[in-house]
Amino acid sequence: MKKSSNRECFCFVHTGFNCCVHMGLKWTLAVLMFFVSPVPGSALAQTDSQTATQSPKIKQMKGRAIQFLEVTQSPDGSWTNPDSVGITGLVTSALLRSGKPVDDPMVAKGLKFLLSHQQSTGGIHALASRHQNYETCIALLALAEANQDGRYTESIEKAESFLRGLQWDEGEGIESSDGAYGGGGYDSKQRPDMSNTQFLIEALKKAGVAEDDPAMQKAVVFVSRAQNLESVHNSLPYAGKVNDGGFIYTPAKGGESKAGATENGGHKSYGSITYAGLKSLIFAGLKQDDPRIQAAKGWIRSNYTLRENPGMGQQGLFYYFHTFSKTMSVLEIDRFEDAAGQQHDWRAELVERLGELQQENGSWVNPADRWYEGDPNLVTAYCLIALSYCDGH
Repeated sequence: MKKSSNRECFCFVHTGFNCCVHMGLKWTLAVLMFFVSPVPGSALAQTDSQTATQSPKIKQMKGRAIQFLEVTQSPDGSWTNPDSVGITGLVTSALLRSGKPVDDPMVAKGLKFLLSHQQSTGGIHALASRHQNYETCIALLALAEANQDGRYTESIEKAESFLRGLQWDEGEGIESSDGAYGGGGYDSKQRPDMSNTQFLIEALKKAGVAEDDPAMQKAVVFVSRAQNLESVHNSLPYAGKVNDGGFIYTPAKGGESKAGATENGGHKSYGSITYAGLKSLIFAGLKQDDPRIQAAKGWIRSNYTLRENPGMGQQGLFYYFHTFSKTMSVLEIDRFEDAAGQQHDWRAELVERLGELQQENGSWVNPADRWYEGDPNLVTAYCLIALSYCDGH
């Protein structure tokens, strides 16, 4: 099956498409490498000041995953296919957050690949991609992780400017009362959604955009309307039909949830997007006592689990882990109390769960491969990023 830039694995998170991952020679080698002892200088044998302070379990899990990714990286620096800007950006970020230095050969090749896809517009995406927001956001996050010495500042600024132009606002011919207003879609022609918007907000924040910046404030309008919470911030027709504080996929065009609809015409809240919504509101500057934050935390307390993606079962499980870890981190709590009063050491629980699910070759993959979680490069990147929030990165 031919793969094209508009069928990149990462970019279809929450779109409902499936993909088949071709398990060729490279994947076979990745499986076999588990049985080979690491040699000095290999990815698994390498240590640094970051990994030296990690728990032995986390260090081992990361080392095995990095060795897997070392084998699956293509000569051009990409992972999965030559147009996979999003997946390559995620993997590169994951390696950096796992303690790999900017000049590590794997990281350097990944960064070079991303920069080779920066267009004259400032966007960082495959040339014919219809997922320009996703790809640019993820590439920007990777460049920001690598920018301690300022070497990527110019590229980041160009990408930020490009992302501002994609945000749905008056430039797309809509009014502020429209459910699409303020959100980010795959590009400026496809309706905005919470998955795209959470990455847009995070990318803007990493680029140094202030909380009171118009782009951030417009995004808050969209995120607030994606919450099942009737308030002055959300008066759309469906807002009060569920009213549980959770989030849906998009408030645009009457609203949609990947978890389905209720009998009264509401849209069911679900886990990965509720964590995405909560994180986005915090990144955009809302305080912990804001009713929107409190309502979202209330939904999470009632639906806390690491066995599934609440409302979606095993679908999108690893995207859920990735977003869960980021959100818990920005909440700045070590223990989370659920609705039954049980205290959860969320970091320890997440490490334990990821340990259960890691494959023998060091990768992670989801048998329920909706949203391209059948691609071990994508899913392994999610897990490494999640683990980075468990060891105090």
